[in-house]
Amino acid sequence: MKLSTTIRYGTRLMLDMAEQQGKGPIRIKTIAKRQGISEKYLEKIVRLLRKAGLVDGLRGPGGGYMLAVPPDKITLADILEAVQGKVELCPCLNEPEQCDKHEDCKTRKVWNDINQTIWMKLKGITLTDLRDSACPSEEELGSPSHWSMKGIKV
Repeated sequence: MKLSTTIRYGTRLMLDMAEQQGKGPIRIKTIAKRQGISEKYLEKIVRLLRKAGLVDGLRGPGGGYMLAVPPDKITLADILEAVQGKVELCPCLNEPEQCDKHEDCKTRKVWNDINQTIWMKLKGITLTDLRDSACPSEEELGSPSHWSMKGIKV
């Protein structure tokens, strides 16, 4: 599973705003420069976040964007849903009729369980958690080549 650029940039945008919380509205241009992301791309993302009620905008001199909700109330799941809708591992989890085999599929439960685990994790991480965390080292993250499942290298 790979997260889209929109999800990753949307999370960075929201984290940037959380880190600047209380300093007034922030211009997209400022965030774009700090994050190394194009202004056009961030404008597209901020529209989605505003529509979801996570970001407020202020026009005019001194205007910009700010969080509409305290950072401890915004989860990674909220951001993902705002910018891309609910991400499912398989289309059949949300819309079973898309698959002819959904009634007798032995893998559907596994994908559903994994999907639920991912969403529970995303719902448990707030912008405050991210803002207050330290950047992990490579050793702390572990290498994907070392991940395993019941002795089976993944």
